[in-house]
Amino acid sequence: MLIAILGAESTGKTVLAQALADRLALRTGQRCAAVGEALREWCDREGRTPKPHEQAGIADEQARRIAEAAKANDIVVADTTPLMIAVYSDLLFDDRALYPMAIACQHRFRLNLLTALDLPWVADGLQRDGAHVREPVDAAIRRALADAGIAWSVIAGQGDARLDAAFTCAALALQGRRRPQSGLFSGLGQRGSTSMWICEHCDVPECEHRSRQTGPAAATGSSPAKAAGRAPR
Repeated sequence: MLIAILGAESTGKTVLAQALADRLALRTGQRCAAVGEALREWCDREGRTPKPHEQAGIADEQARRIAEAAKANDIVVADTTPLMIAVYSDLLFDDRALYPMAIACQHRFRLNLLTALDLPWVADGLQRDGAHVREPVDAAIRRALADAGIAWSVIAGQGDARLDAAFTCAALALQGRRRPQSGLFSGLGQRGSTSMWICEHCDVPECEHRSRQTGPAAATGSSPAKAAGRAPR
């Protein structure tokens, strides 16, 4: 079982990935591993951010690490996937060439968790540009997933609440259920499906947009009855 942790900078991906792998190992007794972010290690090693022609190699390395971990473990939690490299290439260099490879890799994941923007931005050297880039990155991830028909769930909340929401999603996926019934909002990117719901600016109390206005707790799941691709205004 492959689990992807996706999200903009400073949204807790690294901490969540390791904590989720640890809890899954403890609760399920299965072999679980967290795969670190190749981009972070590359920047630390080189002392700079990648140039356009270096992006593909980093994406390939992230995919390789995930594949290697999958050979030796029952559950793999990836602290980002090649999709994040593709998004950065798109936004920073106007280069969309990495999307086909990244989407093909993303389709292998059973569960895609998108970290919400409800954590404060914290500087981290070369890794982070500023709070102003988080919303464009978040929007680009959602757009890429939706265009590819890949489902995702948004993980929000402070401290243990964030981990609890992620673990709930993973536990349901292990049971063969596609989405949570409560605990967090699900953005389902299945075109033509009656369960697709991508909220933008609705006023439904259960939705993610509303939860980000009223507090850090994760919102409850969406209803399949919202079939038009948007929640009611």
